[in-house]
Amino acid sequence: MKLNRIARVGAVAAVAALSLSACAANEGGTPSGNPSAEGESTLSGTVDATGASSQGAAQQAWTAAFQDANPDVTINYQPTGSGTGRDNFIAGSSNFIGSDRAFNEEELAAGEFGSCATSDIVEVPAYISPVAVVFNLEGIDSLNLTPELIGEIFNEQIEKWNDPAIAEINADVDLPDLAITPVFRGDSSGTTGTFTEYLASVAPDAWPYEDADEWPVSTTRSESAQQTSGVEAAVNAGEGTIGYIDASRVGELGSAAVQVGEEFVPFSSEAAAQLVSASPLEEGRGEGDLVFAIDPAEAPAGSYPIALVSYLIGCVEYEDAAVADIVREYFSYIVSEEGQSAAEEAAGSAPLSEEVRTQAEDAIALIGASE
Repeated sequence: MKLNRIARVGAVAAVAALSLSACAANEGGTPSGNPSAEGESTLSGTVDATGASSQGAAQQAWTAAFQDANPDVTINYQPTGSGTGRDNFIAGSSNFIGSDRAFNEEELAAGEFGSCATSDIVEVPAYISPVAVVFNLEGIDSLNLTPELIGEIFNEQIEKWNDPAIAEINADVDLPDLAITPVFRGDSSGTTGTFTEYLASVAPDAWPYEDADEWPVSTTRSESAQQTSGVEAAVNAGEGTIGYIDASRVGELGSAAVQVGEEFVPFSSEAAAQLVSASPLEEGRGEGDLVFAIDPAEAPAGSYPIALVSYLIGCVEYEDAAVADIVREYFSYIVSEEGQSAAEEAAGSAPLSEEVRTQAEDAIALIGASE
């Protein structure tokens, strides 16, 4: 399963799976923040942002379209990784961030968000994508892997690609007598959090760790890499490697079909959408804080069980009204049907459902400036 197939097939099916609205968020197809027919955009200024590298391709598409429509606006998004993004938001050096996990209850209770005028924040889902298990084996494009095998491989308990447990469920594949080299994110990463949450949920015997943004294995033969691009490069660089990355970066690497129930499901935006659409929003959060409660162990049949939900995180109140206006309109564009279509085309992500998009728009409308 390759990314080009996601773009051609999975994205179309994801639209149906998530019941997208037939109408754009702004009538006439004009996204929020774009110049109206009556005049030019009134937005002006620069905002700085850091965070999830998984959003990299989508952010490039979003910023290009938004800045084209708003020529006096500059949005500097740096794909530093989710952990760095959250640190920067707390420190006050990023006006908004992208993050592959939302702030947790402890972080919210501390209320230390230096970028904001108050402790109230907006967190909205913006980018839904499979986390693909990718490998580099000459002549092999796809393998079936159970959750237990994935856990044992990344926990360094299975060392060779022709291990009998792998061979048993891949009878038609000529597996090499080659050492397995797992590649993991060395930086704090929401993608790692998504991956470890999956393993902790569905394969606790093979993966005796809690979910975490930091890689938990005391490694003896795994390889560390920084950000999504680093894992992609490391897996591409060495035969026998295996890693986990946002599906937008799979390229020509081989990928695993992951067992769900009695079947093996290859990654696709459609299958990731099925998992997310079956998940409720977390309870007990603020009015503008929309966070999915995803349980991979409850993945419905046909869904892909390792789905990343990446968030936009901003302030309910900013000190600078110009920054507040830009962030609000930029967020509004991203969650709009047009913005989601741009990400779908650029990265093969799954568009938000109409229900979630409406909730996100209501949350984003809270963004303003302190008086």
